[in-house]
Amino acid sequence: MSERSLLASNQSSLFSNLQSKGRALESPDHHIWGASPILDEQGKVHLFYSRWTNRASHYGWVLCCEVAHSVSNSPEGPFKFVNVALTTDGDDSWDGWSIHNPTIHKTDDGYVMFYMGSCGKELGISRNELIQLSIDDKEKFWPYFHALVATKAVGGAVSKSLDGPWEKIGTIALVAPGIQGQWDDFVTSNPAYLHHPNGEHWLYYKAWNKKSAEFNNGNRQYGLAIAQKIEGPYIKVDSNPLIDFSHLGPSVQCEDAYVFMLGNRFHMLTRDMGYFDNQVGLHFQSVDGLDWGLPKIAFRKASEHMGNIDYESNFDRQGVLERPQVLMIDQKPAYLYCCCVGGHYHTSSSVILKIGD
Repeated sequence: MSERSLLASNQSSLFSNLQSKGRALESPDHHIWGASPILDEQGKVHLFYSRWTNRASHYGWVLCCEVAHSVSNSPEGPFKFVNVALTTDGDDSWDGWSIHNPTIHKTDDGYVMFYMGSCGKELGISRNELIQLSIDDKEKFWPYFHALVATKAVGGAVSKSLDGPWEKIGTIALVAPGIQGQWDDFVTSNPAYLHHPNGEHWLYYKAWNKKSAEFNNGNRQYGLAIAQKIEGPYIKVDSNPLIDFSHLGPSVQCEDAYVFMLGNRFHMLTRDMGYFDNQVGLHFQSVDGLDWGLPKIAFRKASEHMGNIDYESNFDRQGVLERPQVLMIDQKPAYLYCCCVGGHYHTSSSVILKIGD
């Protein structure tokens, strides 16, 4: 069976008719990564997304990222910048250098935004020096980049309004790496939140361990931590990791999870990193949110949805859609927001796909 036939035979029916609505949030001054959507009470669409200065390379996401907020009257844009929801100033807090990959959700009395944070206080070099180094000398920058990656953990912030102000939940990470020898003892990252029907707060998170990091730059897996209150504490479940492809090979993995419910079933989207290939998205289903089984294809490489658009950038991962986030309308998935390198400014931006019937 050909590669195309194999992918076609594994297509998820829920995401079989994705219609490209083009790029969004392109900026001459910033790299843009991801976009987490939410509807307000007036029907406007708000996007919360990662951005960092173009004075840094693409790898500035772990060095100097902040979360920006834009709004539109339509899910397809155009989107108007509102404010910076969360930012950093390079201080010594656990998330003092970068706040990245936000995911936004409604709560009983407001909104919650979960994210990945990093801190470079132990690096012995200033953030501004590293920003310049990321452009001038990638070889010298690379050890600092990996050291910053090793500080990643999961945090959150709450607000009564989508316009803010946002208050961070506590002064430490909500989901930190595990103790030495555990599956998640290196980093935690890329959270996906679900307000469970039983009232609990379920926070899925990406992680990998030090052993795999040393051997093959990490094997990314997904686990779950559960809290009774939105602010925690989040307790990791004993059955972690819930999604683990490492038995298929050291480079078979996934990342960028988004979780939602449709009817009485749990659904998860991720970026594939080797299960089918490295250019598609995965769609998992579950009856309990714990046992996810085998995935189907959610989306393909960017060119299959968007045609011959410009992918050129200063980053080597061309034409891959990443960071899937879903806009629910009338309790159904209506739009898929991803991100992709390239675009008008040859950096990166968000991408909008309408989910057809």
